[in-house]
Parts: sequence; C-alpha cells; structure tokens
Amino acid sequence: MSSFTETDLPLELNDGEIVTLADGTSVRFESSGEAKDIMINDGFSPAATLFPGNEHVFEAGGNTYRLSCEFGNAMKIERV
Repeated sequence: MSSFTETDLPLELNDGEIVTLADGTSVRFESSGEAKDIMINDGFSPAATLFPGNEHVFEAGGNTYRLSCEFGNAMKIERV
C-alpha cells in the first residue's frame, strides 16, 4: 500500500493508497463500482461517498481540502 503526505498534493490517489495531511489526518477511499467511500482517519464508516463528477470539501488542521473523482479507480485530493 502506497502512502503519501501533504507535500505530494495535489495528487491522484488510487484505491488502497493513503495520504496523511500535515496535522496527521489520514484520507483514503474504497471503491464500490464507480462510487468511492471516503474514509477520514481510522474510521470504518465513510465520511462521504463520491460519484463521478462530485466533490467533497473538508477542513483539517486549519486548511481546506477538496476531493473529487471521475470514472476510474482514482480520486483527486488537493488543498484549496
């Protein structure tokens, strides 16, 4: 499993990969068809479910991040 940090942003995160933000918040996703269940930190319940063309914005450590996806097995994460 590949791991990334905030210095790698923006990046295309693949299923099974994880990014750890500057404040220690971790973000990953699990695919269910074209839907992507977003997991923040160690939770097993999704914080959000993304479908192609959707985005989810959240705050961590005083910064704002946007998650978005299209068709395929990747999710874009960027600091906004």
